[in-house]
Amino acid sequence: MSWTDERIEVLRKMWAEGMSASQIANSLGGVTRNAVIGKIHRLGLSGRVKAPQAGRARPRPAAASAAAPPPPVAKPAPAPRVMAAGALAVKVVEQPEMEVAPAPAAIVAFSEGIGLMDLSHSTCRWPVGDPSSADFRFCGCKVGAGDIYCRPHAEQAFPARKPSR
Repeated sequence: MSWTDERIEVLRKMWAEGMSASQIANSLGGVTRNAVIGKIHRLGLSGRVKAPQAGRARPRPAAASAAAPPPPVAKPAPAPRVMAAGALAVKVVEQPEMEVAPAPAAIVAFSEGIGLMDLSHSTCRWPVGDPSSADFRFCGCKVGAGDIYCRPHAEQAFPARKPSR
């Protein structure tokens, strides 16, 4: 199959109408979706108009205030359940848990820090500053057994990990 001028014009028209490459390939016949995509790129026809969707408009979310964190949201209390254990029936009432928004990362105050030669197994190894400069240091705060960073730096380095107590 060769790209004739008529087929190229049909391709341009259908692309401008928002048809997909698969739809264009089916209507032209004898050409694959990938061939249509390749021709579109060679012709420089990027930026196609999306086909309009039927009917419903999406509501826009209200702008959230960046200054204050969202308040905790209480889950609705579940209905009490009755559980039976042998001849004994027990009414179980679950207390709702509060969802708390994660606290922003703590800013660690940097006092003097420590140099590379002063690091030990009980000091925080969080690098502070530019490693190529003369005043490059490490945090140096005390850490728990087996940890390499102090608590604020560990939360910054491993945000998904829950701190062990």
